This record gives sequence, C-alpha cells and structure tokens, in this order.
Amino acid sequence: MKSVLRNKKAIALFVLPSFILYTIFVIVPIGCTCIYALYSGTPGLNWKFVGLANCRKLLMDPKVKMAFIFTMKYVGMILFGQVGLGLLLALMFRFWIKRFNNLVRTITFFPIVLPLIAVGQLFRKIFEIQPNYGLFNSILANIGLTEYVEAWLGRPQTALICLVVMGLWNSIGFYAVIIYGGLLDISNDIIEAAQIDGARPIQLFKSILFPLLRPIIITCVVFSFTGSIKVFESIVALTKGGPGEATVSLAKLMYDTAFEAGNYGYGSAISMVIFVVCILGAYVIRRFDSKEV
Repeated sequence: MKSVLRNKKAIALFVLPSFILYTIFVIVPIGCTCIYALYSGTPGLNWKFVGLANCRKLLMDPKVKMAFIFTMKYVGMILFGQVGLGLLLALMFRFWIKRFNNLVRTITFFPIVLPLIAVGQLFRKIFEIQPNYGLFNSILANIGLTEYVEAWLGRPQTALICLVVMGLWNSIGFYAVIIYGGLLDISNDIIEAAQIDGARPIQLFKSILFPLLRPIIITCVVFSFTGSIKVFESIVALTKGGPGEATVSLAKLMYDTAFEAGNYGYGSAISMVIFVVCILGAYVIRRFDSKEV
C-alpha cells in the first residue's frame, strides 16, 4: 500500500476520475454562471452582452437588498440553533441518555431523511389557521390562549420564525450525530481524570470537551452556514416567499429571476452573490480554527 501511495501515477489514476466529475459538475457550471452574469436576457432570445451592468443593478435593486437582509437573518438564527442545539443533544446522548440511546438518536436523525416538500406541507398544517386551526393554534385555543391564535405564516416576523423552526426540526439531528461522533473519540480516561480532579460539568465542557470538539464544531458551523445561505426548498414548501415578498431569499430571488422571469443573465449575477458570500463566510469561519486564534 505504501508503494502505491508513493507512486505519483497511481495517485493521479485514483484522483483523475473524481477530478473530471468535479470539473464537469462544479467548475464548468461556475464558469458558465460567471459568463452568463455578463449578459442580459435568455440565451438565444434577447441575449446581449451588458458587461458589469448587472453588477451595478444589483447594488441598486431593492429586491436584492431585501432578499439579502432576510437571508442573513435566517442564517444567523438557524446557524446558532443547528450547531448549539446539536451540541446540546450530542452531550445528552453521551452523558445523560443511557437507556434506549440508539433509538433516541435514530428518532432525532429521522427528519433529515424526509423530503423537504413533505416537511413543508407538514408545518403548513401545524401553523394553519384557515379553514381549520392547525396543531399549534389548536393547542393555544384549548389551553385558553385564544388571543395568541393568529396566521403565523401571514406575518413577516412570524413567518421567518416558522421557517427557522422547520429548519431546526429537519436538520438538528444531523449536527447532533456529527458532534456525538466527535464525543465518542474523546477517551474516557481524559474525562474521568478531569472528574477525579474535581472538574464540574461546566468546567469539564469548557476546559476539556470544547477544545477537543472545536474542529468538529467549526466544520458544523461551515456546513450550517453554506447550507442555510442557499435556503430555497423550505421557503418554496412552507411560505412560497410570502407574505408578499417578506421571505424571499437570495436563492429564491435568483430562481424567480432566471426561471420565472426568463432573465438568466441577471439571475446568474444574483447567484454569484450567493457564491461570493458562501466563500467569504466559510473563510472567516475557518479562520477561527487556526492555532493562533
């Protein structure tokens, strides 16, 4: 095996198929998108070169500004929820839930395998107010809190919260399982030695567990950020961008511009904003994983 790994031709042979697929399905589409962003209209129909006009239009477009602000709000709320609650669940799996541990982890992970469209329809029924109360409004009405019954998907602020709740329910198990795997790699001898020395749970987490879990937590933050910045399916399934355009994300705006309005050039320019934000955000997050920080 060592002789194979020393052979550069053998390494190239193993890497080449993956590199070819990566080039075809990732690099080439990104390159085409960059080129499309310099044009206006639809390829083959009103397709003309406009240079950086799309970029200038982006800076002045109020729809882009609203979509960017909404996306950042969603990312900020769901990122801390996914990683923070995922970490809390992982700690519960490792230290508190002893009986039926495998069953509880399976149930927690189960929502991630469900189609987002089905999850969206489920949560639409939960927050429904017409023609009948959904589960949430029914609970409020039955416990005497009828003044709080409202169209949760009909107001911008509550619609955002509903999207975050659905996103957390759907994905929190994924992050809990990843962090739980990192906890299992921490030797029991280290934990027992700290407990013998008198470390309380908070001290154990702060001084032992968190430093050892830091690379995994940083990776989870990167996954959460890059995944939530591209939020699209959950919006289509739950709010369809409403009420009005209050829950239109950058990805939803890009889709509407390119595929609904037929302006592939401007839609590609919006997608480049998402790409740049993903790269910059991931870079900033990874900086916290450096030894010097």
